[in-house]
Amino acid sequence: MTAVRTLAAGVWRADLTRSTASFQVGNLGRKAHGTVPVTAGTVEIGTDGALLAVHGTLDLGAIDTGNTKRDLDLRKPSLLDLDRHPTTRFTATSARVADGGWQVTGTLTARGAHTTIEGTVELSTVDGRTVMTATSRLDRRTLGIRAPGFLIGRYVDITVTAVIGHSA
Repeated sequence: MTAVRTLAAGVWRADLTRSTASFQVGNLGRKAHGTVPVTAGTVEIGTDGALLAVHGTLDLGAIDTGNTKRDLDLRKPSLLDLDRHPTTRFTATSARVADGGWQVTGTLTARGAHTTIEGTVELSTVDGRTVMTATSRLDRRTLGIRAPGFLIGRYVDITVTAVIGHSA
């Protein structure tokens, strides 16, 4: 893996077959891990190399924690309310250059609520492909998810790894 300093100007799109989101959160004193499919992702780079826009969508309806009961519980209205809101969306509202990529702030929409979330985006090359790795920490309470802290941790650590390609 090698670092990539900049991207060419234009629109870059996520290869949905090679991109995924993962998360971890405290659960009954342990860490629960899971994955969520990436269903859309674009990055727009200006002629000066500046990050102009980031948009991403995840299919929460296909959440997989490796525990069927937990996955079904997450569908409940008091948690992710997946029957009414099966996707989550992220739209960047600002970005600044940081080591190996950007520090990004944006709006996350999930379960019918909106919250501001910050994170880092790093660029690298793996097997000749450009990879964008975004990491963030979400306070679940900002989305209205209420549960005792021992049951579900307050913070959810999220990593989105997207193989991206330049659109012609």
